[in-house]
Amino acid sequence: MNYLLSLDQGTTSSRAVLFDMQGSPVFTAQYEFPQHFPRPGWVEHDPMDILDTQLRAAKECLAHARASGGEVCAVGITNQRETTIVWDRETGRPVCNAIVWQCRRTAEDCRVLEAQGLFSLFRDRTGLRPDAYFSATKLAWILREVPGVRERAERGELLFGTVDTWLIWQLTGGRVHATDVTNASRTMLFDIHTQQWDEEILRLLHIPACLLPEVRDSAGDFGMTDPSVLGAALPIRSCAGDQQAALFGQRCFARGDVKNTYGTGGFLLMNTGDACIRSTSGLLTTAAWRIGGRMTYALEGSVFVSGAVIKWLRDELQIIESAEETEELAWRLPDNGGVYFVPAFVGLGTPYWDSEARGVLCGLTRGTGRVHIVRAALEAIAYQTAQVIRAMEADTAQIGCIRVDGGAAANGFLMQFQADVLGRTLVRPRSTESTALGAAYLAGLGAGVWKDCTEISALPRQEEAFRPEMDAEKRQALLAGWEAAVQRTLSQQAS
Repeated sequence: MNYLLSLDQGTTSSRAVLFDMQGSPVFTAQYEFPQHFPRPGWVEHDPMDILDTQLRAAKECLAHARASGGEVCAVGITNQRETTIVWDRETGRPVCNAIVWQCRRTAEDCRVLEAQGLFSLFRDRTGLRPDAYFSATKLAWILREVPGVRERAERGELLFGTVDTWLIWQLTGGRVHATDVTNASRTMLFDIHTQQWDEEILRLLHIPACLLPEVRDSAGDFGMTDPSVLGAALPIRSCAGDQQAALFGQRCFARGDVKNTYGTGGFLLMNTGDACIRSTSGLLTTAAWRIGGRMTYALEGSVFVSGAVIKWLRDELQIIESAEETEELAWRLPDNGGVYFVPAFVGLGTPYWDSEARGVLCGLTRGTGRVHIVRAALEAIAYQTAQVIRAMEADTAQIGCIRVDGGAAANGFLMQFQADVLGRTLVRPRSTESTALGAAYLAGLGAGVWKDCTEISALPRQEEAFRPEMDAEKRQALLAGWEAAVQRTLSQQAS
């Protein structure tokens, strides 16, 4: 039996998933790794933790494949995007911790860029807005603040990459320094029209071009794994950022198809085909994928804290023991009791883009208990998505059903409440491994398992629908309460 192996490197854990040739998951291994918060608003990872946990997960899957008498015909990589790593070309050791996509340390740098009148340049060329979310100012910060790094970079001794590039370089024994268009399009250094690194932006940010990886198609040749790393030489045949991989895994191949992923953050993407649409509603324009040299674009709305709020309830507040129990707790109450929770731990994304906003829990009374807070946290995930949907509909047209995935999509309360506050049907696949599945589909295309997306569309799949049950008056009242809570978090209100 042949398998496809997906390496799904996320913000809080590294997973590997073994798929059969029908796209069904056969075996999964997953390991969490530490999060580092050296200052308020700063988020870091140790790149070696990322690598070690990803290799452990991959080796478990390979052992399972061998035990079943099968072999892996291709590897696909999908990853947390924007997270920035710089390492030594010779030793492979990072020069400092990875700066995570959630990190806000360069918010002031982005305000300076806007004050210099550069907002339109970045938006028009990269599809993004100057924001600390993206890799560009993170990389500039490392070059400026870590002693000796700029000099070493200019001598060609160092390499930059997002997490995909870091993994590919390590897996291939340092032979391949490459990324794909989806990850490149999230750096704020890549012109999504010419599909090249932008020389003017590099000059503005004082970033040496020799640091940057080669940009390749999302399905194609990313080299062979070094036998000393995984115990076998395996072809790496795809690479895609996690949200684009989820869009592909949900088979959103047609223009107008929409998916929402409930992961650490929440990310809603719409396939816009070959049309590179510039948003007027706070959305981002990004690469969806490039196959055979042909680019497909997407519009994206970004929620910085989605499923991560449940992890916060577990680890910091310690009012739950596991994410799974939140569903049963939320169903205990008939409503939220007037409690709203805006988890703006690292600012707000679409449509506000307020890096200084901070979290608020409001509407508390003497009767408020932990179950109200749990329910308010789940509702917050749905409200944030509703705001992104409204922004996307303002840029395009009314959206029909929405395909959902990600860890928090397993929560039945959240999915029903989301359908209710949207007034839209949600379609959830039986397996919510859409991100890993997208990497597997792309690897299968790169390896010739399938010749095109039509063959992938013909594969069997099982789905479940959540249909809205809430009346319009109640929906509007809840959304108004949420909007009032959000206004309390915004930085201009605090000032």
